[in-house]
Amino acid sequence: MLKPFLLTLISWGPWGLLLLATLDSIGVPIVSGVDALLITVAAVDPKQAYLAAACAIVGSLIGSYILFAIAKKGGQVMLEKHTSSGRGLKLRNWFEKYGLLTVFIPALSPVPLPMKIPVFCAGALEVRTRSFLSVVALARVIRYFALAYLGQHYGRYTLSYLEHHWLIVLAIVLGLCALAVILLRVINKQDQTESHVAL
Repeated sequence: MLKPFLLTLISWGPWGLLLLATLDSIGVPIVSGVDALLITVAAVDPKQAYLAAACAIVGSLIGSYILFAIAKKGGQVMLEKHTSSGRGLKLRNWFEKYGLLTVFIPALSPVPLPMKIPVFCAGALEVRTRSFLSVVALARVIRYFALAYLGQHYGRYTLSYLEHHWLIVLAIVLGLCALAVILLRVINKQDQTESHVAL
């Protein structure tokens, strides 16, 4: 059942990525599915690599916004339901401490990290929509265009390349996280300034 679905998505090229990224970001469990499909599409048709990356970014923004909007509408009740104990509670505590950085890191990281709870937290705790989408977009642009480039140039050897150069990849990710901290502080200051002006 899954294999025919994946083959159909590959045949759809970039539009298959739009669909899969939307489903993945809404919360349908598709571990590394978007990454693998993007690399495959880029390898099969290198000319469509960056269009495929753009479609993955748009799909991710659509799916993330839907989840964010649901959490925003459901508010504290939905947040309590998903973060009352265990892993959900730990992720909520991280969000309250680190803010949108807890959204940025899993959105950027090629290693599967939980993103659903941070997105719920962002919505339920009424983070500005613009700030939330900016953080998701920044992370996804970096991640998906990098994967499109690798898929375009290394084809089916992309995953092997990442495995053999994981230290470089890790250093880049850490550097980007440091940059994200700076950017998020700027965004938070702008949001606080706008809030004071509105008052």
